[in-house]
Amino acid sequence: MKSFGLSVIFLSVIFVCSTVFAADSPVPAPVLPSQFGGWQLSGAANRSADAAAADPANAAVLKEYGFQRFEKADYTRDDGRKLSIKAAVFDDASGAYGAFTYYQTSVMLDEKIGDLAGSLNNRVLFFQGNVLVDALFDKLSVMSAAELRELAGTLAKPLGSAGKLPPLRSYLPNRDYEKNTTKYILGPVTLGRISAPLPASTVDFKSGAEVALATYAVAAGDATLMLIEYPTPQIAIEKMKQIEASHQEAAQQPGVASIVEVGPYSAKRTGPIVVIAAGPLSRSEARALLGSVSYEADVTWNENTYLTKRDNLANLLFNVIVLCGILIGLALVVGVGFGGVRILAKRLFPGRVFDRPEETEIISLHLDDSAPRTSGGR
Repeated sequence: MKSFGLSVIFLSVIFVCSTVFAADSPVPAPVLPSQFGGWQLSGAANRSADAAAADPANAAVLKEYGFQRFEKADYTRDDGRKLSIKAAVFDDASGAYGAFTYYQTSVMLDEKIGDLAGSLNNRVLFFQGNVLVDALFDKLSVMSAAELRELAGTLAKPLGSAGKLPPLRSYLPNRDYEKNTTKYILGPVTLGRISAPLPASTVDFKSGAEVALATYAVAAGDATLMLIEYPTPQIAIEKMKQIEASHQEAAQQPGVASIVEVGPYSAKRTGPIVVIAAGPLSRSEARALLGSVSYEADVTWNENTYLTKRDNLANLLFNVIVLCGILIGLALVVGVGFGGVRILAKRLFPGRVFDRPEETEIISLHLDDSAPRTSGGR
């Protein structure tokens, strides 16, 4: 009976603690607003932390991009139009950007909404910060883009480095680039679902790799440029050797997973980035495409760039001049004071303090050339 009572007390303590912790845990703020641009929320928004609720077929892809939670809401206007919006929140802006490139198609039209946007018929896809938004209108109007821009302005932006886009995308050259073909990839599942020159096993995402690829127009068709960024140049050197060895092995043993059969293959390394060019490329085209990628290290100066009073050169010179004036003035005061005291002492105590006779005597040896000299001789 005693043990039963202790068990009841123990379970009660656990229940109370769990209730307190649950009450203290912060509830994520709603992503989508109740109204914007004349649109009013119709009913309650559906929220979920399960990636499968956002996209059952691509749940694993969303997780590789750092999926956090999902919201779906329906909106209406007074004129009877309807709008359905899906919003996926990711860990950072890189994840939202990567998911945007995964869903973006080459036939989409570019739109100026959020950080990057595209549209196809009544569908508009854009991302703002770490939020990816998929909006589906039942009927478009000339103000639809402006309304979504207002929606993008209401979305919270991540702070610090979480709000920065991946630098790797900036190394993709613009010349001969085919619109909306960029893909930013953070995991093997995503890489396996698109056409890439290298399989995921060769890229090795476990080492911290990031991938960006795009399609380029060449004389004989379309070529693929694939950038693989590793944490350090040393890792990139080792991976480059493994890729070349795997390619040579695949050439001798058909069926070995290596370079996908997309035509001629060329590769180089620049800093921590391994560059792969594959497709119907001539040597000159491959050389030009690879040469357009050059890694440049970014150095961040994290000290203050403004000048303080201590660092201002003009202020320093002014202080030096002031100090010299103070020293000169002090020297004059000391000199005048010493001279005045000496004069006053001579008047009050003549011959007793300064210029005393015993102190003015000079010892003289009286040496001259006429003094008699003594010499010794034999």
